[in-house]
Amino acid sequence: MNKSKLFALAGVSLLSIGVLAACSSSSKSSGGDGNTYSYVYATDPESLDYLLTSKASTLDLVTNGVDGLLANDNYGNLVPSLAEDWKVSKDGLTYTYKLRKGAKWYTTEGEEYAEVTAKDFVAGLKHAADKKSESLYLIQDSIKGLAAYVNGESKDFASVGVKALDDYTVQYTLNSPEPYWNSKTTNGILYPVNEEFLTSKGDKFAQPTDPSSLLYNGPFLLKSLVSKSSVEFVKNENYWDKDNVHVDAVKLSYYDGQDVDSLARNFTDGAYSVARLFPSSPNYSKVAEDFKENIYTTQPGVGSSAIGVNIDRQSYEHTSKTTDEEKTSTKKALLNKDFRQAINFAFDRNAFSSQVNGEEIAEKAVRNLFVPSDFVSIGEKTFGDVVQEKIASYGDEWKDVKLADSINGIYNPEKAKAEFEKAKKALEADGVKFPIHIDVPVVETSKNFVARMQSFKQSVESTLGNENVVIDLQLMSEDEANNITYYAATAKAEDWDMSGAVGWNPDFSDPSTYLDILKSTNAEQTKTFFGFEGADNASAKAVGFDDYNKLAEEANKEVTDVSVRYEKYAAAQAWLTDSSLLLPTNASTGAAPFISRIVPFTLPSAASGNKDSVYYKYVKLGKNVVTKKEYDEAREKWLKEKAESNAKAQKDLESHVE
Repeated sequence: MNKSKLFALAGVSLLSIGVLAACSSSSKSSGGDGNTYSYVYATDPESLDYLLTSKASTLDLVTNGVDGLLANDNYGNLVPSLAEDWKVSKDGLTYTYKLRKGAKWYTTEGEEYAEVTAKDFVAGLKHAADKKSESLYLIQDSIKGLAAYVNGESKDFASVGVKALDDYTVQYTLNSPEPYWNSKTTNGILYPVNEEFLTSKGDKFAQPTDPSSLLYNGPFLLKSLVSKSSVEFVKNENYWDKDNVHVDAVKLSYYDGQDVDSLARNFTDGAYSVARLFPSSPNYSKVAEDFKENIYTTQPGVGSSAIGVNIDRQSYEHTSKTTDEEKTSTKKALLNKDFRQAINFAFDRNAFSSQVNGEEIAEKAVRNLFVPSDFVSIGEKTFGDVVQEKIASYGDEWKDVKLADSINGIYNPEKAKAEFEKAKKALEADGVKFPIHIDVPVVETSKNFVARMQSFKQSVESTLGNENVVIDLQLMSEDEANNITYYAATAKAEDWDMSGAVGWNPDFSDPSTYLDILKSTNAEQTKTFFGFEGADNASAKAVGFDDYNKLAEEANKEVTDVSVRYEKYAAAQAWLTDSSLLLPTNASTGAAPFISRIVPFTLPSAASGNKDSVYYKYVKLGKNVVTKKEYDEAREKWLKEKAESNAKAQKDLESHVE
């Protein structure tokens, strides 16, 4: 699930198959619905407008019907899609893409509507800018003139650095070099739209349950979307690259997490092509016995799940607090860094992970940094190594703390108690009354999520004492939870103190894709992660977001030396970790057991963007279930081929420089 998207509290992050799914010619035939890829989805989209959203609930679906300039192959290379070739100017500021002739727009019924032209990319960006897309953070400061247009300083979109040079040539001009620019083109905000169709639909464009409100140029046509029921695609028989579309249809069934054994049960019955397994589920032992030769564990993905801290809560419709004094005390406590650090050190991420992954592989999924520790390298060191070096200057509490992935490195009850004592002394002097009550929203039907948040409650309260801190789990429906977290329209509607409904999947291959979104100037994301909007917010200033902004901005200014750039972003990550405003929990995908009938490694592999493991263009289905031995052999072969392919692709980059 390597998507550039914010994902929901009860989202499919626990279910994503990643790129490491496989099948073989072994026993246990599939049955089922012929050549249809079948699995689940967990959150209905608010809209199908891929140009305006940053949410996985939309982009996971629409990416199968709409292509952009480039896509990812199964080795993670960027390969031609609607652009058959491209050139980059020597100064790195101008990217010119040559579109393939013959790519068309189609209706949901498969009727040809128009040819895809360069003007469609200009129209797409204008629509995103005019409607203030949630994803503008990705490109607003990248494309020349775009920020001025969005901010109203310029009224003429022609001043923006995107041009249709002719019907088949689109050109982008950047403010400064971005070696990772091409990876941004796999994100929805840079996809095309047919302007005539967009205008004709008006407010009816991209309605969430109306497939006819979109046009399609991709491998599949969306045929049906029934809320909390199903999503169905069929192969686009007129697609320019239809020979690489190997399944005839895709059917996703709604899954609310209530019956965790239903995934394995439906896989066994042949209804699903793959199944995420949960070792903590009641019937896992039976599944493990039936598929003892077939269960394999995937590698941790690049998406990061986390628990956010609301530093400016304004609504209390879902709360266990009974007095204004309790509300004020909690708010003051969450603004105190020592208090937040106490919770961070008291949080047993291994126990949290084991609620879903089981004890045997629990630690493999643990994540301590928002940016995966090995997302990029800085010389001979990982990103996490450098963060660990830099955070040492913040205080002795970080001495001997391990921040690499797959290590329960932050959990330390003694450090938690020490930080809490410092916080309690200062807070009591400020009139704070204990215990501090912390409201945490939980979808009551999602058994796995409930179990995880109960684990969070248990580890914090047992370490710090429930006479000091009480985690109040607010059980509610999925719609209620999403309305006060994932889909909350304003910061005022973010009705929680701490929330596990936050997480991120990278947009492109650079640490800024994780860290720039959290600057206090990015209201859309700070609303969701921290409960505030606007850089001038008093609570944001109180916890030091101005310092974080400076660190991230200083890092982003470095465009010539990649190692220096990454080191500066490591400094920003060190500040974020020390602040304990965001508590990473686990990799949002991978490090999980699966059974599958998908041919090994035919799904795209990507560290960023929307064309990843939920893009079903290349997927192939087998008749039988993979064995673990076959999976391991396939993975070793894929890793070798990937290294060779990536090296070749890196050399090929030189051919695109003018």
